[in-house]
Amino acid sequence: MTLVKPRDVQVLPIGADTTILRSRTWEKLKFEIEYALGRGTTANSFLIQSDKTALIDPPGESFTEIFLAALTQRSYLDKLDYVILGHVNPNRGVTLKALLELAPQITFVCSNPGAIALRAALPDHELNILVMRGEETLDLGKGHHLQFIPTPSPRWPDSLCTYDPQTEILYTDKLFGAHICADQVFDEGWTTFNEDRRYYYDCLMAPHARQVETALDKLSEFQARLYATGHGPLVRYALIPLTQGYRQWNQQQQSQDMKVALIYASAYGNTATLAQALARGITKAGVGVESINSEVAEPAEIQEAVEKSAGFIIGSPTLGGHAPTPIQTALGIVLSTAAKTKLAGVFGSYGWSGEAIDLLEGKLRDAGYQFGFDPIRVKFKPTDVTLKYCEEAGTDFAQALKKAKKARTPRQQTSESQTDRTEQAVGRIVGSLCIVTTKQGDLTGAMLASWVSQATFNPPGLTVAVAKDRAIESLMYQGGQFVLNILAQGQHLGLMKHFLKPFGPAEDRFAGVATQEAENGCPILNDALAYVECSVRNRMECGDHWLIYAVVENGKLLQANGVTAVHQRKSGSHY
Repeated sequence: MTLVKPRDVQVLPIGADTTILRSRTWEKLKFEIEYALGRGTTANSFLIQSDKTALIDPPGESFTEIFLAALTQRSYLDKLDYVILGHVNPNRGVTLKALLELAPQITFVCSNPGAIALRAALPDHELNILVMRGEETLDLGKGHHLQFIPTPSPRWPDSLCTYDPQTEILYTDKLFGAHICADQVFDEGWTTFNEDRRYYYDCLMAPHARQVETALDKLSEFQARLYATGHGPLVRYALIPLTQGYRQWNQQQQSQDMKVALIYASAYGNTATLAQALARGITKAGVGVESINSEVAEPAEIQEAVEKSAGFIIGSPTLGGHAPTPIQTALGIVLSTAAKTKLAGVFGSYGWSGEAIDLLEGKLRDAGYQFGFDPIRVKFKPTDVTLKYCEEAGTDFAQALKKAKKARTPRQQTSESQTDRTEQAVGRIVGSLCIVTTKQGDLTGAMLASWVSQATFNPPGLTVAVAKDRAIESLMYQGGQFVLNILAQGQHLGLMKHFLKPFGPAEDRFAGVATQEAENGCPILNDALAYVECSVRNRMECGDHWLIYAVVENGKLLQANGVTAVHQRKSGSHY
C-alpha cells in the first residue's frame, strides 16, 4: 500500500522582508494536460512585509483551507494591505472570498482584465481594486517599490508579472514554472528539472508562443536575480539557460510552416482545458498552433489567424442551450473567411445538453468543410482518458494536414544523388522488431519499434527511439514504466500488422491480442519471443524523435528456441 503525504504549506524566507508559502501536494492535482506527469505540484505564494504588506498569488481552492490556516497561525493577516494577482480564475476565487472574510481591509492589485474577472468571481462583495496597466507602481516602503508588467495570452488575458527592485525578484506567475512537488525551494542541480520545465512549456506556452515572446521582451528590461514562479522550484541557477530555452522553443513554434487556428471560449475552464490538450497533440506533430480566446480577441485577429492557417478548430461551452456570443461571432468570421479546402474541427464541454457543439458542427458541415476528427463532446470536467483522446485527435489533425500538403507537392524526378546513396547506407542499419507497451492508470499505449539497442551493462539498460508524434510518447517520461516485447522471427507478422495499423484517438490497442500483466503493470504480449520490464531514466531530444534511456528491471524468455525478428530497410529516410 502506497502512503500519500498530506498536503501542507512550506513557509521560508527567500529575500529581504520576503517569504514564500508553498502549498504542496504530492498527488496529481487536476485533470489537465500539464499535470499529466503525475509528479504533484506546488502553488507558490509570496509575502512582502515592509511598511505595507502584500500577498502575491494566493493558491486555488485545492489549498484554501491549509493556506489560510498558515496565514492565520503566523498572524500574517492582521496587517495585510494588498493582494497582488498574477491572474484570476474561478478556482482562485474560492480562496479570495475566504481571504476577504478574514481580512476585509485588503486591496486587490491586478490588471484591467483581472479586475473584470475578479468582480465576476466575487459578485457579492465590495472590492477595493488597484488596476495596473504597466506604468503604475506600488510603494511598500524600504525600497520595495513594485513595478508591474502585463503579459497577456489567450489562456490568461489578465496575466500580470511583478518586479521588486529591492530584492531583484521577478514574480512570473505562470511563466517558467513546472509541476513538481519536493522539499527543494530553489533549483539547485537545475538540469534535473529540464524535462519537467520543457513539458510544462509544451503544454501551456507553446500554443501562445507569439505572446510568450512578447512577454519575454518585456521582462528582459528588468534586472532579475530570481524568477519567483507560480509552480515548482524557484528559478535561480537556471535563470539564463531557461530564458534562452524559452526563446529557442518559441522560435521553433513560430517557424513552423503550417499552423492551426485554435479558437475557443471557456465559461468554467473545461473547454480551455480541452483546447490545451488538442494544442499539445498538434504541436507534438510538428505543426504550429495559433491559440485564440474569442472572448478577448478582436475580429481582425481571428480573421488573420484563419486566413494564415492550414486548418481551424473551434471549441465552445454550452450556456443556456446556446454558444456564447464571442463564439458565434468567431463562427461567422470563419464561414466568411476560411477556404472550403481547410480542415475543420469542433469540440466543447457542457453541463446538460451540448447544443453549442451541435451548432458548430452543423454550420461547418453544411458549409462543406471536412473534419479532421469526430466532434469532441465532454460532459462536465474532462478526465485523463478524455485529455489523452484530445491529444491524439490533435496529432491526427496535424498529420492529416501534413499528408494533404505532401499530396499537393509535385514529386521531382532526379537522378541518384549523394543523399540517396547516404539514405541507402543508413537503411542498412538493422534493429530487432519489438512492441513497446505501457500502462499508467486508465491510459494504455503501444507501438511497433525497431530502433532499439542495448545501451548499458551495469545497470542493464537500453534505448528506444520514439517519434515525437507517437501517441505513446506522452507516457514515456522519466519514472514511467513500459514493457519491451521482442518478436520472434517467423511468428511476428500477425503482431506487426496489428500494431502497424492506424488507431483512432484513445482506441484500444490491445483488442484481440493475448496479453498478461507484467509486474510493473504494463501488458506483456503472450506471443512474444521474450519481454523485459523497463523504467525510464532519461530522455534526449534528437530531431524528430525522443531517445528514451531505460533500465531493465525484470524479464523472461518465452520461447527458448526462437530467433529475434529483424527489420530490414532499404532507406534511412523512413521506417
